Amino acid sequence: MSLRNVGYYFGEAARSLYRNRLLSLATASTVAACVLILGVAVLMIVNAEQVMSNLESDVEIVAFLEKDLSHQQETEIGKELSYIPEVKEVRYVSRDEAMKQLAKKFGKKESELIQTLGGENPLRNSYRIKANDPHQVPSLARKIQGIPGIYRVRYGQGVVEKLFAATRWVRNLSLVVTVLLAGAGVFLIATTIRLSVYSRRKEIYLMQLVGATRWFIRWPFFIEGIILGIAGSAVAALVLSVGYYYLVNSLGLAVSFIPLVRDTSLLWKLGGGLLATGAALGIIGTYISVNRYMNI
Repeated sequence: MSLRNVGYYFGEAARSLYRNRLLSLATASTVAACVLILGVAVLMIVNAEQVMSNLESDVEIVAFLEKDLSHQQETEIGKELSYIPEVKEVRYVSRDEAMKQLAKKFGKKESELIQTLGGENPLRNSYRIKANDPHQVPSLARKIQGIPGIYRVRYGQGVVEKLFAATRWVRNLSLVVTVLLAGAGVFLIATTIRLSVYSRRKEIYLMQLVGATRWFIRWPFFIEGIILGIAGSAVAALVLSVGYYYLVNSLGLAVSFIPLVRDTSLLWKLGGGLLATGAALGIIGTYISVNRYMNI
């Protein structure tokens, strides 16, 4: 792009936008709606990923110990568990501590619960193990089960697999939604540019006759497409940022148990990403129209 022609390119783009102002407004509004939905989808995906990551990080293996083990033997088992490469954290839970946790969970006094269970604590000493990678839990559980002195291993078998499957489903869905919305934005901008090219077809033909270069004719259309993309995405980014900020602050106390993303830097990053997305949609849509509907 020659700098001396920049004014001409922007002037032609502005005239074309004004000439087709209703269509341009409709396109920018529809792009804004598409990008807004895309942004909402991104925020939902980011928050869902955080919830899933928290759930995955909470997945742990409980290794119950044989009852006739000495303290020294239990300690040795703990050391052996900590030496396993896939293990991130090992925590010993005595039968008394486990009973306290159980009583708290059911909202009863410890003595009342023991009395209900027959007058003595039936629980076993155990180790609670977290894996470096939550997806390693099933294989790690099988490895731990083979250690002498381990009575039984539990990790929520079945539930864990469903959790990981749900995580994969959310990630795959996010990809599909992103592709569909991006495609819709490209189609809308391409349609607008195509109509702009059609309305100026005689002017373009005359410019070709007097020797105008290919890019001299193309640049105004690219600028027009970028303006439409950025205008729509700017509106979407503003609405999304303000809406999400007030939503998180108003619902923060009501849903404090859900680990929503409250970092404001996310909105700045998302806003910049949406603007870049709008510009990219404008360039791609224009490129498709220019190459398909202009013999230049």
